[in-house]
Amino acid sequence: QVQLVESGGGLVQAGDSLRLSCAASGRTFTGYVMGWFRQAPGKEREFVSAIRWSGGSTYYADSVKGRFTISRDNAKNTVYLQMNSLKPEDTAVYYCATMRGRYSPASYSPDDYDYWGQGTQVTVSS
Repeated sequence: QVQLVESGGGLVQAGDSLRLSCAASGRTFTGYVMGWFRQAPGKEREFVSAIRWSGGSTYYADSVKGRFTISRDNAKNTVYLQMNSLKPEDTAVYYCATMRGRYSPASYSPDDYDYWGQGTQVTVSS
């Protein structure tokens, strides 16, 4: 059974940084894409960033490019999202997820991700 557990959220001020972690277990993740999504109240879930577990190719939404960095630690089966220069509009629940299909092309659509964590709240005050 695949399990994804996020941690690292919190309340910060604009301009601060946070690092989110997603600990993955339950199968091998080699070849899969791991993604971060976020959902603000009243809004749809949106893509933030993704990384291919093997090879390390990375993908970012335009809104976070240059501020957020995704990485992974193979030994710990953990994916990280380093978030710098946070803005109030980054406030949301952040979810990690794993894409359906090994070696599938990376997708920005949440519909293409089949396992999800429980989410971690990030609140950025102005």
